[in-house]
Amino acid sequence: ETEPLTSKKEISDCNEEDCKENGLLVRNPKSALRLVEDGNKVHPSQGDKEGAAQISNGYSGVQSSVPCNGIGELMELEDRETWSKKIDFLLSVIGYAVDLGNVWRFPYICYQNGGGAFLIPYTIMAIFGGIPLFYMELALGQYHRNGCISIWRKICPIFKGIGFAICIIDLYVASYYNTIMAWAFYYLVSSFTAELPWTSCTNAWNTGNCTNYFSKDNVSWSLHSISPAEEFYTRQVLQVHRSHGLDDLGGISWQLTLCLLLIFTIVYFSIWKGVKTSGKVVWVTATFPYIILFILLVRGATLPGAWRGVLYYLKPDWQKLLATEVWVDAAAQIFFSLGPGFGVLLAYASYNKFHNNCYQDALVTSTVNCVTSFVSGFVIFTVLGYMAEMRNEDVSEVAKDTGPSLLFITYAEAIANMPASTFFAIIFFLMLLTLGLDSTFAGLEGVITGVLDEFPHVWSKRRELFVLGLIIVCFLGSLATLTFGGAYVVKLFEEYATGPAVLTVVFLEAVAVAWFYGITQFCNDVKEMLGFAPGWYWRVCWAAISPIFLLFITCSFLSNPPELRLFDYNYPYWTTIVGYCIGTSSIICIPIYMVYRLIITPGTLKERILKSITPETATEIPFGDIRMNAV
Repeated sequence: ETEPLTSKKEISDCNEEDCKENGLLVRNPKSALRLVEDGNKVHPSQGDKEGAAQISNGYSGVQSSVPCNGIGELMELEDRETWSKKIDFLLSVIGYAVDLGNVWRFPYICYQNGGGAFLIPYTIMAIFGGIPLFYMELALGQYHRNGCISIWRKICPIFKGIGFAICIIDLYVASYYNTIMAWAFYYLVSSFTAELPWTSCTNAWNTGNCTNYFSKDNVSWSLHSISPAEEFYTRQVLQVHRSHGLDDLGGISWQLTLCLLLIFTIVYFSIWKGVKTSGKVVWVTATFPYIILFILLVRGATLPGAWRGVLYYLKPDWQKLLATEVWVDAAAQIFFSLGPGFGVLLAYASYNKFHNNCYQDALVTSTVNCVTSFVSGFVIFTVLGYMAEMRNEDVSEVAKDTGPSLLFITYAEAIANMPASTFFAIIFFLMLLTLGLDSTFAGLEGVITGVLDEFPHVWSKRRELFVLGLIIVCFLGSLATLTFGGAYVVKLFEEYATGPAVLTVVFLEAVAVAWFYGITQFCNDVKEMLGFAPGWYWRVCWAAISPIFLLFITCSFLSNPPELRLFDYNYPYWTTIVGYCIGTSSIICIPIYMVYRLIITPGTLKERILKSITPETATEIPFGDIRMNAV
């Protein structure tokens, strides 16, 4: 850690190695920052010291009028913006990792893959794959203090295309993930009534097949019966009956457009000033879901038939452990749950203090994330057991809904038929909103930090303007998901546009750090920060197990792509090709940048390759809107 760089103390010498270390200007901890070229000493004038200008991305700088031997420029720079409190960082990371997928994806995958037996492959994959990658990204971001693009100058420059790929993936996620929150917001607004609108079959959107088996009348559930909750979701919120599929999406729903516009407005004013603002917002968005989960867990446990759901959730099917797909699902679930590869952990950790214990942070946040997923299963399945009791069916019949349908149809219907249904509906959909919001904050902060660190001379003083432009781009990119067939687009993006691409990105990231930057060097960096080096377990995971873990998931996905189906719509074959093209559009940045890097690097092919895989020196270092050139 360093002192504030605007210190009035006497400026002392720094040698050439210090000045160029890790692509940053570094100084003696007891002195103010300065640059010495070829051993020449320079002394800034008093006017130089008073010319500090605050820069919106967390830097402030002074440029001296006194040249450094006529070659360099002297600058004093404040440290990078940091979190106001350690808890702000922890809540932000937890809020990012714990998202909507913890509530709907984990419970479904768990009961589909052997119930309680699934916890064995899940835990193994977390220990040897997910948590090491999570820890690696936190350590990289904290040590190098850069976003997902510019950090590669200090690790392995030829892999810089990974940073651009991450930004594109984050934009794809923002284009569909926030639409799911718009659905939740629509439900939230609709909940402020004495009788929830998805409890009866007398509404304008209902059909003749609508069957309310919770009514006091003796109603039998037939093969063609549709619950009022399902019709509210499909015919009123999504209006998918007005679309014929991906080749005919229909018009744009103005109600969902207004909901999404309000969500993006909240997002903008939460992140426009940086982590000091978003770090305060997550005190609400990261903690509120846990309060609601506890309330819903207690309520669910007191419902008739709740034990049937819990038994179905946890009953182990040991034969499932012999199936390869169970292990693939376990690996994919822990990976997407913890969320390395989206640039978020790099960005958030880059605002930490240098000696922050990111090892402890990685263990705490990943454990909280996994426990939350497990507890969410009880919240969901106690209610599914209640539904099965009311329908007089098996839990497997009730639990056939997957993804968002599990929340917006099955769980919403159960809530509607509880006492105090309005109250529980309001807090449930508020919980979904807060779960989604802090994940959106994080995803966009990954892009913002990456771009601002890479192009500080352009955007460092214009963070608010850049964030506004980014929000507008995300909103316009979401328009296809706001159509009557928007749910089909969301499903396509979720399965193809981000999954394989982010797996490829993290695989290459792990290879670049472990095999090019070097495990020894990386462990030395960690020791410099924390005072102790990672043990052999972490080294083996980073060098071999984690890359194999990622390659295993990627190859399994590519060899057996999912056959998509949503409601009664089977995705045609051409949509698979479109999905792969969207996914490829992000990772294509990696080979393109590699070729570009080799072309612009002088020397023979061998010299170009060696220079491209060697961390750059501080020949040109951007700080805010000031650029220092040292020869």
